[in-house]
Amino acid sequence: MIRVGDYKITQKDKDIVMKVLESGQLSEGKMVREFEQKWAEFIGTKYCVLTNSGTSALIACLSVLKNYTLNRDVVTSPLTFIATINAIVLSGFNPIFGDVDRETFVLKPFNYNTSIFIPVHLYGYPVDLDKFHYQYTIGDCCEAHGSLYNSRKVGSIEDMGCFSFYIAHNIQVGDMGAITTNNKELYEQLKAIKAHGRLCKCSICTRTQGTCPHKKEQFDPRFTHTIIAYNFKTTEIQAALGLNQLEIADEIIKKRQENVKYFNDGLQEVKDILQLPKYDTNVSYLAYPLIVKEPGVIHRNQLCKELETRGIETRPLFACVPTQQPAYEYMKKQWIGKLPNAEWLGANGLHIGCHQYLTKENLDYIIKTMKGIICARL
Repeated sequence: MIRVGDYKITQKDKDIVMKVLESGQLSEGKMVREFEQKWAEFIGTKYCVLTNSGTSALIACLSVLKNYTLNRDVVTSPLTFIATINAIVLSGFNPIFGDVDRETFVLKPFNYNTSIFIPVHLYGYPVDLDKFHYQYTIGDCCEAHGSLYNSRKVGSIEDMGCFSFYIAHNIQVGDMGAITTNNKELYEQLKAIKAHGRLCKCSICTRTQGTCPHKKEQFDPRFTHTIIAYNFKTTEIQAALGLNQLEIADEIIKKRQENVKYFNDGLQEVKDILQLPKYDTNVSYLAYPLIVKEPGVIHRNQLCKELETRGIETRPLFACVPTQQPAYEYMKKQWIGKLPNAEWLGANGLHIGCHQYLTKENLDYIIKTMKGIICARL
């Protein structure tokens, strides 16, 4: 099976995991702090806070903003992985949706009288951030590691940027999340929210050296909690694997871009039936998304089935959450028919892998197979 996402464990990965195990430090420590520093540098921000997932990162950001605004409406995209909307709803906010662009899958300019905006840079395509005007912006950059908007990486432009390092993503460690920001006040609050609301503010803990600049008699910041919060901490092993991947991040992004271009060039013969993804060197591609433009020729589900029987793993494009996800059936009446592009894409889209482990033989086989399935029905 040619998988949508893959991960090849290297000797270097084994070595760094063994280094963590031999250190005896499995919970957050040196590796987590090093990854936070290097991820902030990679994205172009002053600060980074690691979490156990991208969903946790979103919830942490929304929890912080409860201190800054009483408005509970959040503008976001209806076409996204459900975690975006789950984070909004579970945090006590109300999602407000606009429609998306059919070519790039991201939210079209849409202004609404509220304070918080969560642009979703879906499949790596950056939202046109200059066209939106909100007081606070949380970038859902979970699928856009290294994507550029106006020569800056997404996650460095917004007030806070959320990332996921799930196994199918460009930088992959199994599961882990990150929040980037240039705001020290937000950074310190995020650190507290991810760790039970504890008072600790140091970016690097010195307790292992036997000292703590804030520890006083009958007072320990580790066990003094100023807010009610969560446990969103991650582990040393995940951060260690991330450090190895970060060393080759630019190579990963470039290889995925090359694969998307190769697919596009090879599938020109069927572009009247399949909408091929827009190629852009500013995009760090999560996958290779395709839209069935002519469902009468072949239905999306049938195309997925035929590809999978030939050894090519597929995924449906993310659904239009308020109208196509059963969990949000209570929203359907409010939003049905108001988000035509998102509903069209959610019903007719799919994606396959474009990851860095694909060989030329894999690419050629996928192209040949896709063309064969489509052309047989013309």
